[in-house]
Amino acid sequence: MNDISLDVPADLLLPESGTGPGIVLFQEIFGVTDYIRSRAQDLADLGYVVLVPHLYGRLGDPVVEEGGDGLPRAMALLEELDWQQAVEDGVAAVAALREHPSVEGGVGVLGFCFGGGMAFNVAAVARPAPDALVSYYGSALPNLLGLAPDVTTPSLHHFGDSDAYLPLATVRDIERAVTEGHDDVTVRVHPGGDHAFDNPSPMFHHAEASATAWEETTRWLESHLPVEAPATRR
Repeated sequence: MNDISLDVPADLLLPESGTGPGIVLFQEIFGVTDYIRSRAQDLADLGYVVLVPHLYGRLGDPVVEEGGDGLPRAMALLEELDWQQAVEDGVAAVAALREHPSVEGGVGVLGFCFGGGMAFNVAAVARPAPDALVSYYGSALPNLLGLAPDVTTPSLHHFGDSDAYLPLATVRDIERAVTEGHDDVTVRVHPGGDHAFDNPSPMFHHAEASATAWEETTRWLESHLPVEAPATRR
């Protein structure tokens, strides 16, 4: 079901109840892959109304396979992307989801890799701000830390301690920036996790880090963007 109007393609997933809080899910660098769609379904199964904007939609909406030469191709694709336009598309997605009749409660943002940085940037500029932010190893975060004072949304950040793209020293710099002056920020560093450890592709996946991070994410969302039991809804 997709009845949200945006300037880029978008997927809308409803929970079994038909209503719930909203989450805008931002893709990895590879596009809206089967992995991203599966995580969107996981969130819908938890009771959330999930919107997945296709941020490569203005580039023809490509999807790049993770294996082989996929990463260089995805990096080249990212070079073509107009970041600020993508941020505007992300902000529009948050606003549209807030207005959707199936959304009861707040609206959060969640992103993986490229999408983790995008979620952070959207949280900095969207007004009203998202009610929750979850960022998995946001690859753009080192270049976005000047926005940290503007991110007042409660947030959860996941990183791996073996990330070749975001070394631990960089992660600590990010942690200092995103926590300074903010009370409700949680940073988790997962042993053994490299970049994109939640992605199920064998070249990225770290089973323990992925499972632990997702369990923490679901608990954190229960606290910060709670799904009410159907009987308690108005």
